[in-house]
Amino acid sequence: MPYTYGTPEWDEAYNKRVEERLANEPKPFIIFLPEWLKEWEKYMQNDAKYKEVALPNWENAIVIHITPAPQFGLDHDIFVRMDLWHNGECRSIRYLPKSEVGKNPKDFIITASIDRWFAVGRKQLDVVKGMMQGKLKLKGDLPTVVKAVKPAVRIVETVGEVGGKYEDELTPEETEKFRATVNELLPEFGLV
Repeated sequence: MPYTYGTPEWDEAYNKRVEERLANEPKPFIIFLPEWLKEWEKYMQNDAKYKEVALPNWENAIVIHITPAPQFGLDHDIFVRMDLWHNGECRSIRYLPKSEVGKNPKDFIITASIDRWFAVGRKQLDVVKGMMQGKLKLKGDLPTVVKAVKPAVRIVETVGEVGGKYEDELTPEETEKFRATVNELLPEFGLV
């Protein structure tokens, strides 16, 4: 039976699973798996450069929507919620159930294929230009995002600084392990 998102039981079980994976999975962590998200969260929480450029009154989450890409071991949509707050506070970065996406009208949802997210993380695609060109689909107030160009650029820079292994860099065996991990975690935590 899956855990119910937003409950203390969900938080406890999710955090326990992440800590287990942090302790047991080899580095570099695969980008977008829970242990990598935790490393990114810690990095964002301590990033002085992000705090310098962050908007003082920002009260929005950014939801990264990654569409399925079976060739990379991703059979389902994944939603990652970055809970960002005033003056560069990063409260959390974690998976979000599909059923919760869009419930908060202040959230910005950015949708793209995983290979587009690779390009963003590798700085081959500027996130703001990608939204303007339709390569990244934005649901949310574009003028607000345009005001937040510097923070958006800094967030993308942190992806490369955290490091990690992109799914297109995996061996066939690693791809199948990634697929199995995602296919186990999503239903366990009510994320599909």
